[in-house]
Amino acid sequence: MSDILEYKCPCCGGAIEFNSKLQKMKCPYCDTEFDMETVKEFNEAAASQQADDMTWENASGTDWKENETDKMSVYVCQSCGGEIVADESTGASSCPFCGNPVVISGKFSGDLRPDFIIPFKLDKKAAKEGLNKHLHGKILLPKVFKKENHIDEIKGVYVPFWLFDTDATADIRYHATRTRFWSDDEYDYTETSHYSVFRAGNIGFDQIPVDGSSKIDNDLTESLEPYVISEAVDFQTPYLAGYVADKYDVSAEESVERANQRVRRAAEDAFRSTVNGYDTVTPEDSHIQLHGGKTHYALFPVWLLSTTWKGNHYLFGMNGQTGKFVGNLPVDKSIFTKWLLGLTAGFSVAAYVIAWLVHTL
Repeated sequence: MSDILEYKCPCCGGAIEFNSKLQKMKCPYCDTEFDMETVKEFNEAAASQQADDMTWENASGTDWKENETDKMSVYVCQSCGGEIVADESTGASSCPFCGNPVVISGKFSGDLRPDFIIPFKLDKKAAKEGLNKHLHGKILLPKVFKKENHIDEIKGVYVPFWLFDTDATADIRYHATRTRFWSDDEYDYTETSHYSVFRAGNIGFDQIPVDGSSKIDNDLTESLEPYVISEAVDFQTPYLAGYVADKYDVSAEESVERANQRVRRAAEDAFRSTVNGYDTVTPEDSHIQLHGGKTHYALFPVWLLSTTWKGNHYLFGMNGQTGKFVGNLPVDKSIFTKWLLGLTAGFSVAAYVIAWLVHTL
């Protein structure tokens, strides 16, 4: 029994058929027509793409040196379960993640010693100033928030990160369009042409960071990027003096999926920048193979500011190296309503002016 050949539509991916009347290939799903050679080239190119190979070698961490952890203790939050590593001089206080009390649980023991650490460059005073700057100019912020927002705790925390290094070979297909408009005495016309654009090549990635803590939202830690990783130094325990370190609870293996997402997105964006001359360009299919992918374990400096206002807990973060500040803020509903009404009124006035100009021309 002979095999049945099936060709895919370059536009929508559906099974495409030959139309005897048109003497062309026509997609029954999106009604797009193609000549035979176009469909053949598209399907041959798609078939030749290699499947994803996004595996990593775990080269993270080494064994702790003898007596290196003797002066390190672990504090456990009774609410969120977070384990916080600190030197023995740090007193029990509140959790930098949820604001609840923490208690000392014993001497530190861990599986991996960090490979690198970026030391703090900014102090607690800079963190307070960063919060004031963050609140300045926010027109939708309740006016009393700045005065009444109570800072419960400011902690310098070394946040665990997995760093991913790799070279990659990528084959990416983009769906591109060009649109032109014209008119005659009776009708306005729009013509949209669709294209499949292929890009392939090699690209390298150095030290892609992925947060190794489940207690801090990934959106917050990624918003604090970038770090100047060239300033990272080999890890030594004295850097922890006066600060605390979050103990990783998301392994390198569990972080691979997020690293792969960042690799894929970065590769698609990098190759996308070479696709010019189109009105729209959208990644449609990508295949990536990693070569020599390795992970390393590092600690990055973050100031965490836990605040309370009207019984609600707010967590702010500042990059302890660069000073970049992030954090969600409450919105004054009455101010927002007035702002929205003003914005709507502005659009209405603009629309009226445009309509008047068109009418008078």
